[in-house]
Amino acid sequence: MQTHISFIIKTCFFHLRRIASIRRYLTHDACVKLVVSLIFSRLDYCNSLLAGLPASSIHGLQRVQNAAARLTLRKKKRDHITPLLRSLHWLPVNTRISYKLSTLVYKCLNDSAPEYLQSSLDLYSQPSDRPLRSAADPLRLHIPHSKLASAGQRAFPSAGNVLCERCFLCV
Repeated sequence: MQTHISFIIKTCFFHLRRIASIRRYLTHDACVKLVVSLIFSRLDYCNSLLAGLPASSIHGLQRVQNAAARLTLRKKKRDHITPLLRSLHWLPVNTRISYKLSTLVYKCLNDSAPEYLQSSLDLYSQPSDRPLRSAADPLRLHIPHSKLASAGQRAFPSAGNVLCERCFLCV
């Protein structure tokens, strides 16, 4: 997984350097469109696989997003990044990952996702011998047991279900 992340970081910084070389000729809107199409398409591609990774693994991707925000708004490296991300309406990378995964789970539960994704999520079924309070929630998902502590827990059925459970507990 680390080689995948390193490759994304390397290609994103390559494209950021190319955009930076022509930045003075671009309007703000054109620069945002270039950054979104060249950088964010790479950051968002398969990013649901990155759910559950430690923050140290995601940090490099966050650095790419921070550099893209500074380039877009023509700010210096020492400027605070949070106001820049807010002004561009960009979510931090770890939040983007959770948002994309939550969106996929929502689409699966509402029958607007592909069948192969819908079939990977199982609704929780209560034991028939005794009623439980958890049975009152019709959208409760079954969290599958995974043998692999790292890759198995980051697979879509496990990561999506855990994230969905966390969201439902907060609501």
